[in-house]
Amino acid sequence: MPLFKRRVTGKPGEWYYCLEHKKVEEGPDCPGKDRFGPYASRQEAEHAMESARERNLQWENDPRWHDAPKSEAGEAGED
Repeated sequence: MPLFKRRVTGKPGEWYYCLEHKKVEEGPDCPGKDRFGPYASRQEAEHAMESARERNLQWENDPRWHDAPKSEAGEAGED
């Protein structure tokens, strides 16, 4: 018998997008590693994958998140 039970965190009234089942769920149905959220409404959770794509695209195009190209990094250390 396990000493501690693994519990799924979350509260009813919070909405999540389950990556495993590819659907919107209310409350603590799936483990945190398999979901995005919480969202304030079902509609926000329904658009979770779109929101993630948009954020990823913003990050990919943000120059603050990119290392200097290898040619620049090598030249900077030669001076």
